Amino acid sequence: MRTYLTAAMAATFLAGAVSAESVKIGFVTTLTTGAAVIGNDMKNSVELAVEHLGGKIGDLDIEVIFEDDAFAPETGKQVTDKLVKQDDVDFVAGYIWSHVLLASRKSVLDAGKFLISANAGPSQMAGKLCDKNFFSTSWQNDQTPMAMGEVLNRQGVKSLYLMAPNYAAGKDMTAGVERTFKGEIAGKDLTKWGADAQLDFSAELAKAKASGADGLFVFYPGAAGGAFIKQYDQAGLKDTLPLYSVFTVDALSLPKLQAAGFTSVLGSRTTQQWDPTLDNAANKKFVEDYKAKHGAYPSFYGAQSYDAIMLIASAVEAVGGDLSDKDGIRAAMKTADFDSVRGKFTYGDNHLPVQNFYLREVIEDADGMWTTKVVETVYENHQDSYASECSMN
Repeated sequence: MRTYLTAAMAATFLAGAVSAESVKIGFVTTLTTGAAVIGNDMKNSVELAVEHLGGKIGDLDIEVIFEDDAFAPETGKQVTDKLVKQDDVDFVAGYIWSHVLLASRKSVLDAGKFLISANAGPSQMAGKLCDKNFFSTSWQNDQTPMAMGEVLNRQGVKSLYLMAPNYAAGKDMTAGVERTFKGEIAGKDLTKWGADAQLDFSAELAKAKASGADGLFVFYPGAAGGAFIKQYDQAGLKDTLPLYSVFTVDALSLPKLQAAGFTSVLGSRTTQQWDPTLDNAANKKFVEDYKAKHGAYPSFYGAQSYDAIMLIASAVEAVGGDLSDKDGIRAAMKTADFDSVRGKFTYGDNHLPVQNFYLREVIEDADGMWTTKVVETVYENHQDSYASECSMN
């Protein structure tokens, strides 16, 4: 799926030939399967970023080529190969899933292209597999659950049952909460993931209840998150097994949960490095314009995708549009000198953000829409645990 944007048609997306005077960005996400709800939010946010840029970076038109990874590592690698070899893009961005990013990384980096993760944060790429041409506009997987572990300690939770999908990010998420949580892990279930992901959690919920744990920690992104919350609500576990989650209750699942009347989610808390209520000009413009265009709040996936485009734009502008100046582009990206929707942040030596993490609560806004607000800052300027393992070539 190819998207061309010029100053005259910043909001119009057409297929066809463009001049050589363009910045070519390949964007890999999931546009089919049940996970397309995430991919479409990312795509919407990329398109909004390009619209906000007026379809141009300096004198160069912006060309975005969207590709669908179909929620599968092998497909993700195939479309990444196409972007690099056939389309000869300047940047490859996107990637929801850690296992897809891990399968695709070499195709981009071995070709000397820039790779920007707008979501996936596998520990390997923060550490031993770091690369001078890899940057993230999200986080390392462990960080958000590490922040939740700190919250649990502050709340006096003594024991915890863990549930997550059985893939790279799921393992990182459980490792993250275990890294900081000082209580007992009463049990853990890693469930089937992928295009045929497990969506019936009744057996696992029964085990969690029987464990006697003080709380239940879960990580279930996309459609799986909505399915899990529905079953948790129907099981009536709110009072006996309080829920603590990351990347599960978000702007994508809340409208469906609200429509279904699952009020048990109101007041629940999650940790994140971004929230729609963050008080900075870039975030206000992003959230307001996204809501006006799509009738819903953007998700953190969208916020990170928007930032990915703005990061690229800042670097290309810094070298005066000279796409051959890769050293200059790399140096400019390392400065993170752009108006991020999360507010000002810096990059660590492994090119992952050093940033704040917040505790957020699910609320009903003034218009009656379910959303989130920041309750407190858990970490300030937090760096991931794997940066010390990174040795840039």
